[in-house]
Amino acid sequence: MKPVCLHDKQEIEQFLCQRRLLHLYELGDLDDFFWKYTSWYAFKDQERIKQLVLLYLGFSPATLLALSEEPLAGMADLLRALLPFLPKQVYCHLSGNLVTVFEQDYAIEPHGAYYKMALSDRSCLERVDSSEVIRLAPADRAELEALYQVSYPGNWFDPRMLETGHYYGLRRDSHLVSVAGVHVYSPHYKVAALGNVTTHPDFRGQGLATLTCAGLCQALLTSVDHIGLNVRADNLAAIASYEKLGFERIAVYGEYALKLK
Repeated sequence: MKPVCLHDKQEIEQFLCQRRLLHLYELGDLDDFFWKYTSWYAFKDQERIKQLVLLYLGFSPATLLALSEEPLAGMADLLRALLPFLPKQVYCHLSGNLVTVFEQDYAIEPHGAYYKMALSDRSCLERVDSSEVIRLAPADRAELEALYQVSYPGNWFDPRMLETGHYYGLRRDSHLVSVAGVHVYSPHYKVAALGNVTTHPDFRGQGLATLTCAGLCQALLTSVDHIGLNVRADNLAAIASYEKLGFERIAVYGEYALKLK
């Protein structure tokens, strides 16, 4: 079976919606805001998508999303077929043991196991008073980047995301000390994914990230139906915070940086 490159949003959406929460990021990337940075590859059987991979080119290196349920043999075959077409460097989100597909051709740097979580109990948010949480704007970019430099230097912040209006923060003595934003936001596809959540080291342990995320989620629910996030499986404090807000774990996957040998 040969891979094909897809260009039909409706066709891709129909496939992704079979496991909407697993593929929430990909659904968001169908939005016009992200679409131009995407390349979609699939195996098809009688015109039906059987396996689907997204190569997102909005970052350097590009990010490859290959997420699937068991059995993984079909996805592994698709990835093998795509090897000649992949960049020399790529950051991957991979289900199960799919990373073994790359062992012969790429040097692999594991970045840990991650949980996909999804908001399942909105009543938890209703009990949170987030009146202190403020919306951030493009004019706050310099202050936001300064906070990331101190508290989250390895972030995936895309300044364009400030244009969505869905970056929120908390101030103490006029200084920005906690922030929560989005990696994906699409009112058209009714999905959002939290990202770049951090609190200044001097203000941790006070529940500020939980409060900031609550304010963000409350705002997002006015325009989307599904909210998800990715979190390192060993980040127990963050997981507990998200569970307190009504999120639950729905899948586990691995992240890897690959470099062609």
